[in-house]
Amino acid sequence: MDIVKQIEQRHMKQELPEFRIGDTVDVHVRLKEGEKERIQVFTGTVISRKGSGTREAFTVRRLVAGEGVERTFPIHSPSIADIKVTRRGKVRRAKLYYLRDKVGKSTKVKELVIATESGKVRRRKRGRKVKQAVAAEAKAE
Repeated sequence: MDIVKQIEQRHMKQELPEFRIGDTVDVHVRLKEGEKERIQVFTGTVISRKGSGTREAFTVRRLVAGEGVERTFPIHSPSIADIKVTRRGKVRRAKLYYLRDKVGKSTKVKELVIATESGKVRRRKRGRKVKQAVAAEAKAE
């Protein structure tokens, strides 16, 4: 099993942005047209992530002329030049397949905005232990 993991490690990308379900991302895809190569940007909302290791993939959905378009991208594919998170989404589900039935403004995902008093932007966390740690961190500052 370790041999398989070692081989997979060679093909995995080292620098990946942290993105979650509900985030709006710009996926820069390399396209070959004849002998030329260009980069096309696909912007949309991440509705699912699946798999692990080199087989990990994510699905991005966007509306084009009122019609929904979904593309599934392997994260570690060499055809993916870059992934940029443009907006964080506030969702409570692991898969956003319900967006397929929505039209217009109802396809919007609420934005997740987190800022502390010191100006640091952080992800929302819950639980008593986390709240105590945040309070201790605030006292330390």
